Amino acid sequence: MNLQFRKGLLCLLACPALLAQAAPDTAAAIPAPIAAKLAALEAAAQSAQSAGDNAWMLVSSALVLMMTAPGLALFYGGLVRRKNVLSTMMHSFVLMGLVTVIWAVAGYSLAFGGSAPYFGNFQFAFLNGVGTAPNADYAATIPHATFMIYQLMFAIITPALISGAFAERIKFSAMLLFTVLWTLVVYFPMAHMVWGKGGLLNAFAGGSIPCLDFAGGTVVHITSGVSALVCAIYLGKRVGYPNASMKPHNLVISVIGAGLLWVGWFGFNAGSALAASGLATSAFVATHFGAAAAMLAWMAVEWLDGGKPSMLGAISGCVAGLVAITPASGFVKPFPAMLIGACAGVMCYFMVTRIKHKFGYDDALDAFGVHGAGGTLGAILTGVFATSAINDGLKVAGKVQPLGLVDGNGGQVLNQLLGVAIAWVLAIVGTLVILKIVDVTVGLRATPEQESDGLDLSMHNEEGYILES
Repeated sequence: MNLQFRKGLLCLLACPALLAQAAPDTAAAIPAPIAAKLAALEAAAQSAQSAGDNAWMLVSSALVLMMTAPGLALFYGGLVRRKNVLSTMMHSFVLMGLVTVIWAVAGYSLAFGGSAPYFGNFQFAFLNGVGTAPNADYAATIPHATFMIYQLMFAIITPALISGAFAERIKFSAMLLFTVLWTLVVYFPMAHMVWGKGGLLNAFAGGSIPCLDFAGGTVVHITSGVSALVCAIYLGKRVGYPNASMKPHNLVISVIGAGLLWVGWFGFNAGSALAASGLATSAFVATHFGAAAAMLAWMAVEWLDGGKPSMLGAISGCVAGLVAITPASGFVKPFPAMLIGACAGVMCYFMVTRIKHKFGYDDALDAFGVHGAGGTLGAILTGVFATSAINDGLKVAGKVQPLGLVDGNGGQVLNQLLGVAIAWVLAIVGTLVILKIVDVTVGLRATPEQESDGLDLSMHNEEGYILES
């Protein structure tokens, strides 16, 4: 009976379109009460779709915020020494407030306002015009405010990722000023170029360089990871590095943080479908498979290389896989997703165990080795494995276009390389300029005495652990 009802409902919904095609006069002759009921059914169906999509996007927004705090805060907090646990966690937590205010005043508009190739405008400044009505340019079935708040969560976590590079030695005031300038100079322009209407790299809006980035390989991970490397080199090494012991003080809380990141990443990637759709399911599956393969790959190569697998390696591999699959998540099938994850696990392992030590830079929590390197690898491999069998949204004159090399579009690899290059150049140049400005205004580095005492006490006058009984 339920199946019969559904068939009847589908027939009723199809009637106006069929009648209009076959005989306009007949369609016009539908009795007013029936026409009203059909219109009501169609409106109810659209309302149900909007409600479902909006519910998923609000949940996804919460999941992505959870990635910053408690996820990243715990992950990074456990990896530093005990005397710096609170100051490190504070970076992630405070940015939830700071970036939110910047976003509301101008950030959202600079990222998604207008239709220029490089920058947004002030169309949505102070969230003007951002309400419950959908913005068809970005997400036609959810309120504009939902799209705005979802994108805010990406803007929050991106500069927080950078903090892993300068942990244990940056002044708190410098971190705040750096974040304000970095979001304005690097993040908002990159987000507009990749995701904004008319953006230079936006493949789905006629960008001159059609780069595929489903959930932030270039926008989030390459910009943050490369900027992290610049910060680590500019600030210099921590006092005592690499001779003094700087082992993680509490891997237990880092494991909890990594678990929260893994769960939250489903909102990060699957939420980027902007609807509760089959595409969201594909991104969800690819995300999980990529992370799992990367974790096992990192653990295996560590086992072979060092004789023992470690918990630190397992959580690092998991995050590396999540990073690498991010740009590809809405474009690839499950097994290519696992291949991307496995490649990221192996490459990122050698980045943090060999390359960092060979060149001698002090990337305290391996933000570049995981996010910069993993994001770059994932963005390039997206051009190889992206397929219209997963995402058929790229169309010309109504015809679905091939996406990646596996679809016969080998030129997409070049587009991805160009997108990666633009992200690298913007991150390097922008970060260098910002660091210099911060250095000559408020100063970047804590004093050796402050660093020796620990930033928890010297910057915030508190301790993460009170050991007295």
